[in-house]
Amino acid sequence: MTHQYTLGGTKFRFPDLRTLLARATPARSGDVLAGLAAASATERVAAQLALADLPLADILAEPVVPYETDDVTRLIVDGHDRAAFAPVSHLTVGGFRDWLLGEADAAALAGIRWGITPEMAAAVSKIMRLQDLIAVAAKCRVTTAFRNTIGLPGRLSVRLQPNHPTDDLRGIAASTLDGLLLGAGDACIGVNPATDSVPGTIALLHMLDEVRARSEAPTQTCVLAHVTTTLRAIERGAPVDLLFQSIGGTEATNRSFGVTLGLLAEARDAALSLHRGTVGRNVMYFETGQGSALSAGAHHGVDQQTIEARAYAVARTFEPLLVNSVVGFIGPEYLYDGKQITRAGLEDHFCAKLLGLPMGVDVCYTNHAEADQDDMDALLTLLGVAGVSYVMGVPGADDVMLSYQSTSFHDGLYVRGVLGKRPAPEFEAWLERMGLDGTTLPARLPPQLTQAVASAA
Repeated sequence: MTHQYTLGGTKFRFPDLRTLLARATPARSGDVLAGLAAASATERVAAQLALADLPLADILAEPVVPYETDDVTRLIVDGHDRAAFAPVSHLTVGGFRDWLLGEADAAALAGIRWGITPEMAAAVSKIMRLQDLIAVAAKCRVTTAFRNTIGLPGRLSVRLQPNHPTDDLRGIAASTLDGLLLGAGDACIGVNPATDSVPGTIALLHMLDEVRARSEAPTQTCVLAHVTTTLRAIERGAPVDLLFQSIGGTEATNRSFGVTLGLLAEARDAALSLHRGTVGRNVMYFETGQGSALSAGAHHGVDQQTIEARAYAVARTFEPLLVNSVVGFIGPEYLYDGKQITRAGLEDHFCAKLLGLPMGVDVCYTNHAEADQDDMDALLTLLGVAGVSYVMGVPGADDVMLSYQSTSFHDGLYVRGVLGKRPAPEFEAWLERMGLDGTTLPARLPPQLTQAVASAA
């Protein structure tokens, strides 16, 4: 379907929805690299105006990736809930924006989740300011649970990320202790392994589980190995809480990650069969990121932000405990500078929360991007205001294994402090039992915690 808009005496034509969405996207380097970006600011504004006039129902009728050749499209179309869509089905994209910013409350937003497709969420985000993205996301309520409860109002969780360049158990244990003492770890204690091997993964899983069990910390652990590696670890009796996988918004992207929807379903069933959760049964952890489909040559001519939103359709199918966008991790080829990273992080958080996901964001950048820690401070604060479910806690904000810059344990304390946020309730109660206030190092280290870490290491 051709879309058009006349602006300043010039008629702009967009031959299909893919082109319209791409041209309407706020500027970012990845879309330029893909040859999809608007040629000028005027064309971008014309596309945004045309998009604002587009009925939401037309988006549903025009898949951006063919139904016949893509299982993510089939997942989106076949899973669409027309009854949930009914309250907003008469709206244009612009009217939807007005409804989101106006009368929509938390209950109404929860009610339409399965009626909104990722393309609808992406479309409305493209005509929203940063404050719009923040205001609507802050109204969304998404709660998940395993050994503690994540996403409750007034709470902000932190993933403790104690990575080590050689997977040294003592080094990982030391970083874990550091993070727990500073109130991090209620989202999970999650290690990205330096090498993806079954024996290495099993060793890490046993060490992390011993720290958790001996300290009685009400949290969950995860080794972010490939899902097939973790499945083999389960077969060998390893203590697996969460199953991790990177995912994307097209079938071809997921195949580039070595997964299918069927494999993800198998993985979830395997994790559920272990019955390790105490307060909930959300067992999956997914990571996403703008640019992954383009880097795999699997974007089908769709802009990177819309493809990213489609990844959330995959994620929500499996009822995850955690999802996060590693927003600046792929590099400046896709998000060039701090301004683009900030916009992308808020877009990702908004779209995911609108679609019903427990969304966190890895507030991060690579050392060759035009960004610095001041940019990350700004994005971290904005996400905290927007109600982000969790952020990362990396020792010194510098991941020495993955070689990128993220947020530290102290950054988590900062955003909790200035916004009056608290850890997950079960974890907060544990901190109190340990004599920790989650804000400063105690004068005396809790013996149960230190002994647990020393024994595990």
